[in-house]
Amino acid sequence: MVCVLLLNSKRCLLKLGESLFSSKKILLVDDSATSRLMHRILISQKTGYEVICAKDGAEALRVVASEGPDLVLMDVMMPGIDGLEVCRRIRQDKRTRGVPVILLTFRIDPDSIKLGFESGCNEYLKKPVEESHLLQVLSRYLARN
Repeated sequence: MVCVLLLNSKRCLLKLGESLFSSKKILLVDDSATSRLMHRILISQKTGYEVICAKDGAEALRVVASEGPDLVLMDVMMPGIDGLEVCRRIRQDKRTRGVPVILLTFRIDPDSIKLGFESGCNEYLKKPVEESHLLQVLSRYLARN
């Protein structure tokens, strides 16, 4: 169902249940419940973006397929499927290859950074990341979409 709203004499089509100000959706992936909670609160309160969470790589792949996030913010070191492999799989799937992936990790040696970018990530950020820097990076990528 589509409703027509008149806003200052301009027509605006809005599907039923859709927000007038549609929020971007971020998938936050981290095996640390504390990190997920901290980043979820920060991002949702400071930006208004919708934040959905996954606790590991396998769950992240399921959520990417079912939820279609606008951006993935992900830890690298996780049990099972790590962040690098999740990033590779996102890039291999034609439905998701354009989704920005930001890796967030304690590993900052040159080889790890190289592996991160080779996996297809858009950004490689060091934990702990400064709040203002993280919000700036998220905004930069979500403003493009």
